[in-house]
Amino acid sequence: MSLSRRSALKTLAAAGAAVASTAAPASAREPKQAPADAVGLLYDATLCVGCKACMVACREANGLEPEDTESRWDSPDSLSGNAKNIIKYYDDGEHSTFMKMQCMHCVDPGCVSACMIGAFQKREHGIVTWDGSKCVGCRYCQIACPYGVPQFEWDKTFPKIVKCELCAHRIAEGGIPACVEVCPRHAVIYGTRDDLLAEAHRRLENEPERYEDKVYGEFDAGGTQVLYLAPRGVQFASLGLPDLGTKSIPHLPESIQHAIYKGFIAPIALYGVLAVSAWRNHRQQQIEEAAANNGEA
Repeated sequence: MSLSRRSALKTLAAAGAAVASTAAPASAREPKQAPADAVGLLYDATLCVGCKACMVACREANGLEPEDTESRWDSPDSLSGNAKNIIKYYDDGEHSTFMKMQCMHCVDPGCVSACMIGAFQKREHGIVTWDGSKCVGCRYCQIACPYGVPQFEWDKTFPKIVKCELCAHRIAEGGIPACVEVCPRHAVIYGTRDDLLAEAHRRLENEPERYEDKVYGEFDAGGTQVLYLAPRGVQFASLGLPDLGTKSIPHLPESIQHAIYKGFIAPIALYGVLAVSAWRNHRQQQIEEAAANNGEA
């Protein structure tokens, strides 16, 4: 049975009217905290030599095709459907450094909050993962992420959202992220968020002349599980890490939504409509994939 646009709008309108008279004033929800077993990365830009071995290791560990198929050392300069992790070069004429970019695994991620169907979730160890079986391709995650991390496979017939998942498949087997394993200078290290923060502050205390006096990600945007140290004189914003304040991206909009949708009647109706749409889209994709596979047989 198909669901028409008119029927969907009627359902949403009725649900909205049912709660309009009971909406409470907006109040800020409690900030989310990193789980006790949260893991992540600490990247020290003063140690990175730009060898980009981490990019190759990441691609091979995650089964990604190089953008330049003729070169194993293909090195794209931006995140893409084929690159979950990149190394960029910064030079302002006075200071120069390298910069590693991948998913920040935010403590309170905008992508998770924006995902209507729950394709994005924080799972074991606080790692932000994506479930393609639930994704409807709305790409709200791309809009919600202040770091521009989620990438869409525009060139694929059945596109996916691509982002660093901290090599969760390797961690589940007792390993570590591929980028960490191959770094010759230990510019990026892996561990619990608490241990990484302690190590970052130890370095700041021991060599204050070497670093900017801040651990990016400790409080920024509600905190992240990927942390950064920058060379003295280099602003984090110049490296692509914006000044977002200390409140998470979902903090304000969710506070407003929780007040407007008191009792969750309207969201339940909305999610019901979207769930039907998601099921239909997923079913159609399965049919098309089966047809394509039969054609190749």
